[in-house]
Parts: sequence; structure tokens; C-alpha cells
Amino acid sequence: MSDAHAPYDALLLLSFGGPEGPDDVVPFLENVTRGRGIPKERLAEVGQHYFLFGGVSPINAQNRELLAALREDFAAHGLDLPVYWGNRNWAPYLVDTLREIAADGHRRVLVLTTSAYANYSGCRQYRENLAAALTALREERAPGAAELRVDKLRHFYNHPGFVEPMIESTLAAIDSLPESVRSGARLAFTTHSIPTALSDSSGAPADPARGRPGGAYVAQHLEVARLVAAAVAAETGVAERPWQLVYQSRSGAPHIPWLEPDICDHLEAERAEGAAAVVMVPIGFVSDHMEVRFDLDTQAREKAEELGLPVARAATVGADPRFAAAVRELVLERAARERGESVSPCALGALGASHDLCPVGCCPALRGAAPAAAGADWTD
Repeated sequence: MSDAHAPYDALLLLSFGGPEGPDDVVPFLENVTRGRGIPKERLAEVGQHYFLFGGVSPINAQNRELLAALREDFAAHGLDLPVYWGNRNWAPYLVDTLREIAADGHRRVLVLTTSAYANYSGCRQYRENLAAALTALREERAPGAAELRVDKLRHFYNHPGFVEPMIESTLAAIDSLPESVRSGARLAFTTHSIPTALSDSSGAPADPARGRPGGAYVAQHLEVARLVAAAVAAETGVAERPWQLVYQSRSGAPHIPWLEPDICDHLEAERAEGAAAVVMVPIGFVSDHMEVRFDLDTQAREKAEELGLPVARAATVGADPRFAAAVRELVLERAARERGESVSPCALGALGASHDLCPVGCCPALRGAAPAAAGADWTD
């Protein structure tokens, strides 16, 4: 299997990054909000939820676990492909990792982002970061930088290696509830709220000739929610278990419309409707990082306790061996297509496999435009 990954010679795990101590919190938030003119005092206020956890975001440790799981899976299956890790907003920084990849002699790099769905911040912004890093390397004339080419793995939201662990963790969360409320527990599938304008323009244009947006962000989440809910119904025998896609982690200005309902508002509504219990299923997140630990495990749980509503939270996929295996399958799938071979992509549900190459106009930003690598409009 030594040549099965050709023409690729490295895999890059690309993530958001997070602080690893109290002194890192404000500088990290400055990186995240660069160009928005937010004063340090406000950033310190925003960073309070990090300080509740000692100033350490769990995301970096979780990425190290995923990195180890990928390397273990690759080695066990004879895939001789080195795996690197870089972040957008904290060490190890993306540009430094790409510099290391180039210095190690690699030229064709596949990129796995820790975001499963189509949207600006979860896809195109990563591609913009890749373009900026590649440009920086070329300007400094790093050895081999001019020849470095990156491609991004397709969205994996409906791959069995992502969906099946979510089904299992949802069942485990239901089982953790008191037996008296399990059959009446409702499912709240959670993901990051984004501005409705970004949601409407997410994914490939539905009508490229007219530039109509795809609305893929919500459609893809609804597909995963349907898949998980159907499997849970079949396993538990509760066919009429209500479920809804809800949102969390809103951070924008109040006057800008964002996706709703918020998870805490949803819990209030569920309690008013007489729900026996609610299981929160964070399908929008790859790992149990800060937005899961704080927004769900802290804020939402506090709201549920205030309401007297039993809740449980399903685990995210994290470093599950099935997810690591899915990444390997995606690597082999993409490599085979690059070699011109016929491939049957693996995807559950009705939406099918996502595109390999992001088309022009895919997931545009609200303000301005920046070059984005690994897309139809990028020239290496």
C-alpha cells in the first residue's frame, strides 16, 4: 500500500488553535479578531470562559490525540504518509508547519480541516489562510516553497466514520439519563451559529449561471441530524422522538441576523412544552473543545438546572478510531482520483459526497475577498 497515497506525500491536520495558559488568552483572541479593532479590555472580558478552565483550551490536546490516532491508523494499514499539524490562530502556526513540510522535502500536501461542513469560517477561511501562508513562504523564498501544492479533503459530515460515532455517543447519552425519562428524551442537535447571510451563501452555488447560493451549511447539518435520529429511533424503538437543529456560540453584533434558536432558548421552549429530558448532540463539532465544554457543559447545563430539565450531552467524534479510519479512506479516495482512477466515494444519506475542489464563489465572505488555496480559482 506504499504508493496508494500518491501523488500526495504529506497530510496536514489544520485546526483553529487555542491558548495553553492564562498568558496566552488575550494574544490568542487578538489573533482571532485581528483587523476588527477590538480593544484588549474587551478581549479580556471575552476570554473569561477560558480563564474558568485555567486559560487552557482543550482543542490543542484533542488535536494531539487525533494526530496520534491518524498516525497509528496509517501505520497499522501500511500507509506511509507523514502527518503534520498546524493552526490558524495559535502555535503550531500554519505558516511554520508548511515551512517544515517544505523543508522536509514534501511537495504535494493533502489538508484535513477540523470542520465537517461547508461555510465560510469552516472552509473558505481555512483556504484563505493556506493561500496567505503559501504566499508568505514564497516571498521569503523558503527552500521548496514555490513547488508546494496543497489540496483539501472533501467535507466529511456524511461519512460513516463521522456519523456512526455520533449515533453511538447519542445512545450512550440517552442511557445516562434516569430510566424514567429516557423514552421521552428529545434530541437537540447543536452547531455553531453563523450569520444568516453566510449560511445562505454556504456551499457551491445552486445555480452557477445566476450565482444563487447553496445554503449547504444548514442542509448538511439537517442531513446528519436525520441520519442520527433515524438510527437512534431504530435502536431504541422510540419512533416519535422529537428532534431539532439548534445553535450556539453566537458572537456577532446584535443587529446582524444569526441562525436561531439558541440552545438555551430551545431548552426553555422544550421545558414549556413538557419535554421529559433533552439530549444535546454537538454534530457541528469534531472534538469536545471550548465551545462544547463551556457553551453546552457549562452554560446550557446551568440553564437546564434552572429549568429543572434533565439533560445529557453526547460526546463528539474526537479521536475515535472510526474517524481516523475515515480520514485514511478519504486520503486514498482523493489520491486515486488525482491519479485518474474511478472511485466510488463513501457517503451516507441523500446528499452524496461533497466536491473535491471548491468552485468559484463557494462560501464567500461578507466583506471583501481574499485569495483562497485548494479551490478552482487558485493558481499554484
